[in-house]
Amino acid sequence: MIQAVLEFMEKLMLLGDEAIAQGAIDAGISGIYAYPGTPSTEIMEYVINSKEAKQSKIRSGWATNEKTAMEAALGMSYTGKRAIVCMKHVGLNVAADAFINSAITGANGGLLVVAADDPSMHSSQNEQDSRFFGKFAMIPALEPSNQQEAYDMIHYGFEISEKFEIPVLMRITTRLAHSRSAVVRKQTRPQNEIHLPGNLKQFILLPANARRQYKHLLQSQANFQEESDNSIMNQYIDGPDKKLGIVACGISFNYLMENFPDKKIPYPVLKLGQYPITRPKMKKLYDECDEILVLEEGYPIIEELIGSFFGLGKTIKGRLDGTISRDGELNPNIVGKSLGMEFAQTRPLPSVVTGRPPKLCKGCPHIYSYNALNEALTNYSKGRVFSDIGCYTLGALEPFDAINTCVDMGASITMAKGAADAGYKPAISVIGDSTFTHSGMTGLLDAVNDNSSITVVILDNATVAMTGGQKSSATGKLEKICEAIGVHKDHIIVMNPSPKYHEENMKVFKKEIEYEGVSVIIPRRECLHTAARRIKEEKKKKELEKIKSE
Repeated sequence: MIQAVLEFMEKLMLLGDEAIAQGAIDAGISGIYAYPGTPSTEIMEYVINSKEAKQSKIRSGWATNEKTAMEAALGMSYTGKRAIVCMKHVGLNVAADAFINSAITGANGGLLVVAADDPSMHSSQNEQDSRFFGKFAMIPALEPSNQQEAYDMIHYGFEISEKFEIPVLMRITTRLAHSRSAVVRKQTRPQNEIHLPGNLKQFILLPANARRQYKHLLQSQANFQEESDNSIMNQYIDGPDKKLGIVACGISFNYLMENFPDKKIPYPVLKLGQYPITRPKMKKLYDECDEILVLEEGYPIIEELIGSFFGLGKTIKGRLDGTISRDGELNPNIVGKSLGMEFAQTRPLPSVVTGRPPKLCKGCPHIYSYNALNEALTNYSKGRVFSDIGCYTLGALEPFDAINTCVDMGASITMAKGAADAGYKPAISVIGDSTFTHSGMTGLLDAVNDNSSITVVILDNATVAMTGGQKSSATGKLEKICEAIGVHKDHIIVMNPSPKYHEENMKVFKKEIEYEGVSVIIPRRECLHTAARRIKEEKKKKELEKIKSE
């Protein structure tokens, strides 16, 4: 009875993100670095709120952007400690410089990079597949199929990172990140002691040394391949019907299994959870089966590799040949249809659960900023407002129709600058406080250096609102940053975005839009949700202090 209770206590119901976070804590990390971005945000939040992490003095907290997070994690690895860095897929673009070069420097303490991809673009600009980055960097990559594997792969990832002295990439997707399952924990491993690399020139990428390090990376490819070939993360599951062989990558294996409640799949299946792709198991599947069906979230990476490995003598089905749609995420029905299964017509959802289009919250300060800006632009032609990524991007929708672009973090300022350089004036940039410190400051410096005629509107709600209200790196610093960059203090204006000040704010917008030079307007009012949360926490704190004093 006691043993049964202990076993039960070792199980936790965790989101995929939370399983990764708990796995990292249990694997003996000394630090976690990240910038918030759906669907990866909950990894850092779990560690920040973990009593175990606090007791173990694990460094946790949000970085200014993904590049700084990646570099800090690499610095911790340099000291021999284990570190994990987390981001969404497009964040890996921001971190790419440090990420790609880290494959050449190698790692000292274990270093894991977790990239959360977003097939179907639930909250993203694209569907890019982070497995490409693993292949591009030529490092081992892991892709779990469920929460338990996500937890276990963290431990395994750190082991192979330290075994081969190389960063390891883990790629997850939205459904795994945000679905919940039971996870059995391992015994917590102690943190590494500080120990510097045996070769103190390892991290110096001057050309002569970088060439040596790159040769070492190339020579290590055979070791990475052997590790993958022998890994339990890659399993060949035999089946009697050789007419079809199935390759199931990551979470697609779960979708496949849902079509067979008895867990008996008639076809041979190669379950892939580690890259580079295991050639012996793949060759066995290819040689034994008449056709190959590839199930993978994201891009047809494996589908293309099979053709390059074995030629095109056999039919390979998947996203490339149209068996599965090239875009969007997989689900059990899509996988079932690719196997020729028929499904009953789906009944329409009742109105109570129909989708709700996104919109700015009632009373959101951004509403009043857009109202004033729109009125200030009444006498100008449309198409003048370059926006950025955040909840304020919803200004593209009716009734505001207030913005005209949204490309990537920080692009609002530099695109407005480019338009102004082309002679298109006025050009307005709209960017959030956190996005500004993430990727907007350098663009503002370009504008100042060229004295570009742009108006930069930094919507300051004192938080990273889009991803749940994390702390913004910009809070309390915006005016000083802008002045230090070179914006004249007379053209750095803070306003209160509320209906009460509509006329006054509209006149400020109008005046600064007409100014020939760089001006910065900062509409500042705290996000309603974070304000309500802060007030609640402050009230709770006062009540506890009152109880203690009595």
